[in-house]
Amino acid sequence: MNRYESTKKVSLIGMLSNIFLLVIKFVVAYISHSEALLADAANSGGDIFSSLMSYIGNKIASHPSDEDHNFGHGKAEYIFSLLIGISMLLVASKIFYDSFCSILNHSQFIFSFYLVIVCIITILIKLALYFYCKLNYNKHHNILLKATMQDNRNDAILSFGTLISVMLGFFGYYYFDGILGCLTSLYIIFTGISIFIESYKILMDVSLAKEYTDEIVKYILKNKDIKDVSDFSTIPTGYKHIAILTINVDGNLTTFKSHELADNLEKEIPLQYHKIYKVIIHVNPI
Repeated sequence: MNRYESTKKVSLIGMLSNIFLLVIKFVVAYISHSEALLADAANSGGDIFSSLMSYIGNKIASHPSDEDHNFGHGKAEYIFSLLIGISMLLVASKIFYDSFCSILNHSQFIFSFYLVIVCIITILIKLALYFYCKLNYNKHHNILLKATMQDNRNDAILSFGTLISVMLGFFGYYYFDGILGCLTSLYIIFTGISIFIESYKILMDVSLAKEYTDEIVKYILKNKDIKDVSDFSTIPTGYKHIAILTINVDGNLTTFKSHELADNLEKEIPLQYHKIYKVIIHVNPI
């Protein structure tokens, strides 16, 4: 299964799982007046949107290169992951406001073992989704999978916090419910900002890390006919980059030999380094 089919499957499973969690959380939160669980329900609503964005972004990114997009549609992944980050910030802001108001108003919820059951179900489902996403992300390095993986991990941790607040409510410590709601929102904000920044960097054409390009230069310089590498720059096309560079070759090489050397490197480097989509090499005899 390729990276696009894998992401599509993860998005659909995530969407169905989060619809189920949204329904049971909202019903139990409404009956019990739990702000922490209501915050969790709102988060599940955001997760449905995230899964939908992942599905659409992945579908667009899977389209091959064409006349209008010579290097494919890979940046669609980052456009839609940017939208996921923004949606997290909006949802978290609403959660924080409602939870903070519940603290000021000394709101109390009605303890029910259904609250405990919902929290446990959520933790188990989110952990299963996290490990499933992680397995696929390690294979394909898709930022949409990464965003979904981090979201599921955070949701499992936050649902565990909700479970703690519910148990404390059983002993009469209701104010923890609003506090956990605030902490939930802050954690979502932190995750949303990190996803936003990573997507923004790619969309603003950030270059590959110097450590990575240095490794490519070392690989090129293994050929004794190449004296030096200069004017090395990279441009992102999505999760991969186009590398543009100049190789300074021995001036005694024939034109045919030097260009054959460049052609071989242009084929070899993308196979050796998974972050490279295409290599464009200029030859400079010295």
